[in-house]
Order: sequence, then structure tokens, then C-alpha cells
Amino acid sequence: MSDTKTFLITGVSTGLGRALAHTAAAAGHRVVGTVRTPADARAFEALAGDTHARILDVTDHDAVHRVVDGAERDLGPVDVLVANAGYGHEGLFEESSMDDLRRQFEVNVFGTVAVIKAVLRHMRERRSGHIIAVTSMGGLITMPGLGFYHGSKFAVEGILETLGKEVADFGIHVTAVEPGSFRTDWSGRSMIRAPRVIADYDELFEPLRDRRIRAAGTQPGDPDKAAAAVLRMVAADRPPTRLLLGTDALRLVRAGRDAFDREMLAWSELSASTDFDDVSRSA
Repeated sequence: MSDTKTFLITGVSTGLGRALAHTAAAAGHRVVGTVRTPADARAFEALAGDTHARILDVTDHDAVHRVVDGAERDLGPVDVLVANAGYGHEGLFEESSMDDLRRQFEVNVFGTVAVIKAVLRHMRERRSGHIIAVTSMGGLITMPGLGFYHGSKFAVEGILETLGKEVADFGIHVTAVEPGSFRTDWSGRSMIRAPRVIADYDELFEPLRDRRIRAAGTQPGDPDKAAAAVLRMVAADRPPTRLLLGTDALRLVRAGRDAFDREMLAWSELSASTDFDDVSRSA
């Protein structure tokens, strides 16, 4: 059996999506990449390799199905989906609007789910495939000023983990890829920043916002190495449910899990006190 696969990757104009598309094409895979503009489509198809651009807004769910079904019809079965399209919203909870929240979830959650749903039927019928969504270490830990973004990524994490259990018997793998800080435009062009209006938060938040802005271009993560790591994971016989990328992701998620474990243990007696007495006695 050939090791060459057909990848469908959303959001290949920049960042990790572009790096992964380029790396997969250079490795001999066929890559269908979604972009937002004709100019981005031309730039993507100019990459070396078997690349095919499709213009798509993942919030247009009818268009998502048309693009996926068309790719399956014209280019062959999609072996690997990478739901990568998304953006970041930076803003304190009290300073961010309900419209901000809706837009964040419309792209990061509903758009991701729409693409997965469109591909899943085909994979289920073939009893094979690999569904990958790029979430974030921010789907496992939180930082001030990113509440709506964290909420969207936590939601995708829960959906993916559940989906993996539902489709395991169909030969379909499901993986959440969780990058740390990489040298992409996530904190630049791909970040929407809510305006500051409440002075009470200045001491907490202004240094954080300033640090994120100044960190652009100096993040520790290399997008090309991340892409190579994802390809290695795709080639594994038993790919993981989650794949953290970056030493900062490993460090921060481990610290977050340790803090959770300590708090759970500290409050475990109260937690256990809520069962009926007969259940507690039999435990």
C-alpha cells in the first residue's frame, strides 16, 4: 500500500497551516488547502508539489460540504483532515462583547465542527481516516485576557475526545494538536484585540498584552518542525488522542495539571461527601 495520502487542510495561507501544507506536499502527499481569497489560492498553488487550493469561509457550512464533496469527487478520498482555520481573540472578560464571543465560536468551534462533519461521512463509509484539529495549549490551560479563545479551544478539545471514542471502531483516528507559542502571526494578523476601557484591570493586563505583542517573531516554536512532527504522528500506527507541540506547551500544561491535582486532593473529602450514605459505605 502506498504511503502517499491526500490531506485536506483548512487555513493554509499562513502559520502552521501553511507550514504543514508545504511539508506534506514536499513529502509527496497530495494537499487540498483552503484559503479565503483568490490571491491566496494562487500563492498556495504556486508551491511545489501536488497542491490544490479551494476558497472557503468555514463559517459558511453549505460551502464547507460543497468543498469537501468536490475534493472527494475530483481528487480522491481525503485520508487526513487537518482543521486548522481559526483566530485568537484577546480581551478581558468584562471588556469583550457577546458579539466577540459569538464570532470566536463561529470560526473556532462551529467552523471546525462543520469541516469535520463534512469529512466524517466519507471516512466512516471507507472505515479509515485521520481527523486532526489544531487546538492549542490554551485548550488545556488558561491565561488572563484570553477567556473567549480558551473557551473555544476547550470546547473543541471536548468534542474531539468524544468523537474519537465514537469512531474508534470505524478505523478513524482523532487527534487534537496543541501548539505552544510558535513564530506565526497568531498574535499579529490572526489576533483580534478588544479595546481597553476599564482601568481597574490595567495593572494585571497591560503588561500581559504588551508582552504578547513584543513576543511576535521571537516565540520558541518553529512552524516547520511542528509540521514535521505532525507528519510523523500521522504515519504512526496508533496516533495519540492529543499531541502537544513545544517545550513551553509541555511545561505549562504539566504545571496546570499538577495544580489541578493538588486542588482536587485538597478538596477531595468535601467532593466525596455528596454521595448517598449507602453509596459511601459500599465504596
